[in-house]
Amino acid sequence: MLAVLAVCVLLLTGSVGCGSGDTGGTGEPEAGESATPVGRLLDATDEAGRRYREVDEEHAPEVGVEVQPDADDSWDVRLTVRDFRFSPAGTEAKAVAGRGVAHLFLDGDLLTRLRGPDHRLAADLVPRGTHQLTVRLYADDGTVWAVDGEPVESTADITASDAEPTEATRPEEIEDQASPARTAAR
Repeated sequence: MLAVLAVCVLLLTGSVGCGSGDTGGTGEPEAGESATPVGRLLDATDEAGRRYREVDEEHAPEVGVEVQPDADDSWDVRLTVRDFRFSPAGTEAKAVAGRGVAHLFLDGDLLTRLRGPDHRLAADLVPRGTHQLTVRLYADDGTVWAVDGEPVESTADITASDAEPTEATRPEEIEDQASPARTAAR
């Protein structure tokens, strides 16, 4: 059984803006050129090799993540977004300003892709210790929304520990160790 020791929320922001350009009919443009009327592709990639799509900060999407423990030892994950909307399943693989999906990572490992702001994280996915839960925004074409060369993402630290008492904290052992001291003090 897991119990919460601490939950911290850190909000990082990103952006979406519009640009213009032509790929010259060659498919994906070179880094720095505009792929669509939305942002420009950078050479930088995420851990899976998905390219960053740089956009202006002025109309930037923002994402925040809040994580709260639930009674069944799972975790309720709630995203807050601004200037961003989640795309439904089956959406065309095309970058559209302020639209896409969120990827949820635990300690850098992809857990799931989200098409909405709510998610329940199973207790068995969060082992004992402190972990980073990160949410990052992606365009529908698989590129990473980025501002100033950094992905649009937010991270929350979550800490879980075993709820079972350890040998040193079992009530009967504390009582046995404390009894002689109480007797001596009388």
